[in-house]
Amino acid sequence: MLLKTDSGRHNARALLCASAFFIAALAPAMAQENPQMKLPRVKLSAGMHQIDAQVAQTPEQRQIGLMFRKNMPQTEGMLFVFEEPTKQCFWMKNTLLPLTAAFVADDGVIVNLADMKPQTTDSHCSDKPVRYVLEMNVGWFAKKGIKAGSKLSGPPFEKNR
Repeated sequence: MLLKTDSGRHNARALLCASAFFIAALAPAMAQENPQMKLPRVKLSAGMHQIDAQVAQTPEQRQIGLMFRKNMPQTEGMLFVFEEPTKQCFWMKNTLLPLTAAFVADDGVIVNLADMKPQTTDSHCSDKPVRYVLEMNVGWFAKKGIKAGSKLSGPPFEKNR
């Protein structure tokens, strides 16, 4: 009887592991059908420029990011929020839009910017540990004169003053 129970537990554990793997493998496919459009939003400012950013804060939300989005208004972006500052690296697999990533310190100061080409696996990393990454349409930061050292403001950065 114990062998059956142990075997049953082993089978249940194996089934759970397989299910988790299957869900992780399906996340990009599910995103293709339904890109993330209903994430919470936050208003950010870069000087006089306003940004309406979707907030990706769970591991699944961050993994999907802006995958499979076909367009994004110029004043919108996505803010990726991590639990703690670490070196962050992004790539563009399954992302159709050319984007610029701003790697942002806790106080809202942009550490560095990286232009990213769609549908590539090139890695784009922060120059130092950051908690936030803001993705905008490519060229948005340059057109507004926003560069490394510029400061973003808004609720995420107020608590870190």
